[in-house]
Amino acid sequence: MTQNTDPASNLAAVRADIAKAATAAGRDPAAVHLVAVSKFHDADTVRAVLNAGHRLFGENRVQEAEEKWPALRADFPDVAVHLIGPLQSNKVKNAVATFDVIETVDRPKIARALAKEFDRAGRRLPCYVQVNTGEEPQKAGVAPGDVDAFVAECRDNLGLDIQGLMCIPPVDEEAALHFALLSEIADRNGLAVKSMGMSADYEKAISLGATHVRVGTAIFGVRPQTA
Repeated sequence: MTQNTDPASNLAAVRADIAKAATAAGRDPAAVHLVAVSKFHDADTVRAVLNAGHRLFGENRVQEAEEKWPALRADFPDVAVHLIGPLQSNKVKNAVATFDVIETVDRPKIARALAKEFDRAGRRLPCYVQVNTGEEPQKAGVAPGDVDAFVAECRDNLGLDIQGLMCIPPVDEEAALHFALLSEIADRNGLAVKSMGMSADYEKAISLGATHVRVGTAIFGVRPQTA
């Protein structure tokens, strides 16, 4: 895909690539949802994509989303924003109030904190479990061998609405192996959502069953430098 500086044009190109990849895999393109990753991009840049008709976004930081999205939601009330970055326990209350989906349930402490806040707020969000498919010590997520028990704990004992899994493969390994692993774990747990694939590899993820692809750079361009 050749990217230009217009996010709306880039969005159209990514949508076309998603449709092509889904069709090549014998899948319905409508079954693949594009999460436009707008982290570090300002509201005006995001608005260009909203004006092009897109309504599903991902943010990494709770505080950034709190600052950016209320005004955008006022103009686009049908938007959905996923938390795709790490969630700290002291941000759980804010996250539940700000997001529509939590993609990064990655440890028991956060699962318990979310369950408590859902009860307190009377607001229950769909959740995905983040799987550390590469078992990288520096990366968040549940180890593949622990996912079944963790999903059961979240569902059966904490009452979380676990709808799927997400992963971020190691940068120096073949992503397809990790996408296949995530898909296998999701299937055996009866989870329909597989959030996997980013700007560099979303077409490969689609061929291996991704239902959600998280694409930032291919739509918005290189992220602005942050302090």
